Amino acid sequence: MESLKQKILTEGKVLSDSVIKVDAFLNHQVDPAFMQSIGEEFASRFAELSITKILTLESSGIAPAVMTGLSLGVPVVFARKRKSLTLNEHLYSAEVYSYTKNESNEISISKDYIDSDDVILIIDDILANGQAALGMIDLVEQTSAALKGIGVVIEKGFQDGRGKLYRRGVHVESLATIASLSDGHVTFQNKEDAV
Repeated sequence: MESLKQKILTEGKVLSDSVIKVDAFLNHQVDPAFMQSIGEEFASRFAELSITKILTLESSGIAPAVMTGLSLGVPVVFARKRKSLTLNEHLYSAEVYSYTKNESNEISISKDYIDSDDVILIIDDILANGQAALGMIDLVEQTSAALKGIGVVIEKGFQDGRGKLYRRGVHVESLATIASLSDGHVTFQNKEDAV
C-alpha cells in the first residue's frame, strides 16, 4: 500500500535498527481518514472469506480493526490487557510478551462475544516477533471459531513474526513490510521477496 509506505517515510521515526515509532498516525494519534483507507484495503483483501467478527488487541489495533469492521459490516472484539470490575470472569485468556515494553500481559476476551460459529479475522498494528498475533490466535483456538487470516498494518520483515505464523498455517496480509531500519533509514521489502 503505497500511501502507507509514504506515511511511514514522512511521519515515522526510526529509533534503532529494530524499532520504528509511528505514533503520529497509528499508535498514539490516529488519522481517521487514513485509517478508513487502511480498513477498506483490509476489507478488499479478505472480502471473500465470510468474516463474521474481527479480533484485535488494545489499544493500537483498535483503529484499523474498527475501520475494517466498518468496511466489512461486522463487529470488532478487542482483547483487553487488564481485567476490570466488568471484565473479570467468563473469559478466554492468553499470555503475551511485549518486546517493546519488556513485559508480559495476560490478554482476555469475554466468552460472550466470540463463539464456535464465528469466522475470525485478526487485525494487528505491527508484526515483529509475532507474540501479540500468537496470543490472539490462542484466544481464537479457545473459542473453536474459524480463523481465516491476519491483517497487519506494518510488518517488520527482518524479524521472525511472519515465520512463526507461517509455521502455524496462518494466512497473513501485510500492507507495508519493512526490510530494514539500518542506519536510521526505512527500506521496504519488495512483494516478491516476501515469505
